[in-house]
Amino acid sequence: MRVLSGMRPTGKLHLGHYLGVIKNWISLQKDHETFFMVADWHALTTGYKDTKHIKDNIRQLVIDWIALGLDPEKSVLFLQSMVKEHAELFLLFAMITPKSWLEWNPTYKDTKYNLLRIHDLELTFRGGLRDLVKEFLARQPFRVEDTEALEEDLLDVIAQAFVKALFDGKLDKEMLRKLNVSKREFYEVDTYGFLGYPVLQAVDILLYKAEAVPVGEDQLPHIELTREIARRFNHLYGETFPEPQALLTETPRVPGTDGRKMSKSYGNAIYFADSEEEVKKKVMSFFTDPQKLRKGDPGRPEICPVFMYHKLFTPHEKVEEIERDCRSGKLGCVDCKRMMWEGLETFLRPIREKRREVEKSAHYVWDILTEGSRRARELAQRTLQEVREKMNLP
Repeated sequence: MRVLSGMRPTGKLHLGHYLGVIKNWISLQKDHETFFMVADWHALTTGYKDTKHIKDNIRQLVIDWIALGLDPEKSVLFLQSMVKEHAELFLLFAMITPKSWLEWNPTYKDTKYNLLRIHDLELTFRGGLRDLVKEFLARQPFRVEDTEALEEDLLDVIAQAFVKALFDGKLDKEMLRKLNVSKREFYEVDTYGFLGYPVLQAVDILLYKAEAVPVGEDQLPHIELTREIARRFNHLYGETFPEPQALLTETPRVPGTDGRKMSKSYGNAIYFADSEEEVKKKVMSFFTDPQKLRKGDPGRPEICPVFMYHKLFTPHEKVEEIERDCRSGKLGCVDCKRMMWEGLETFLRPIREKRREVEKSAHYVWDILTEGSRRARELAQRTLQEVREKMNLP
């Protein structure tokens, strides 16, 4: 089975990336034909203003991939922008993809509103409009087949119209000041590339005729859109693309040092590039059970982020003892963190050493990407030639 996935080069990887994504990729490369892409063009959809670090981010990402176990001999590791066929197929798919498919993609609106911190405002508009929309539908002289679905559609359209009106200066300007975002920010986020990035994602998959894509639940709408585009192309021009299946993977919520989900933006992440001293300092600062203030207080390991790490990295035979001693108050948080750090370091040490080895060569990563992109491009060119023939293009 041919499998494709990719990551945007936004910086060095942390434990959350490994447990949520890379660990699964390493397993897939053992038994399948795997393509893993550095999606540098996708990084521009929201980061187009600041590109000065993109080359270094690409290099650091691939160093982490190799250190964690992705093997260039088993998988094709390639750079999206080195395979120009992505751009041509993106243009052709853009011609046949209805704009409404993109506007109704839930992650498009959610991502845009989250970037602008206006998601709560949209929910407020929806709440205030719901009764009016219900009354409007009830007054219609025709029968509505699915009242609930139509109601949600209307609420979406009207609430978005209110958000746009706010940024166009047609509503109370005080609301805009409270949001602390500007009209300029609203329209700078709302670019053609940002709207169309799901089409580029479809290209990334279909250009290689991938049969499966490992994703978390939040990415399912993108896979379904890819399937829709494949069906539409096949219907218009003849059978060309398989409809890829989603390989639904568990993406565990890996807590950071403050107990929230581990994220670069929260500043709570443990990176594979961190030194032993840096990791120890971060572990010893970990958030724990707020009710366990001192040694002797009974703890609640089920809510403690440190205990979750014990289950992942501490030898299994010790975990039950740690849980028991935490609950009884025999084990204090400082000692608990120290034990967790020891187990985590056992896991991180060989990765860190491999990382240093790869990082010594200035050309190694680019050699891998050049060769991987050559292999990817051979397949992409065959697909695009078939597409041109089906579309009667010269």
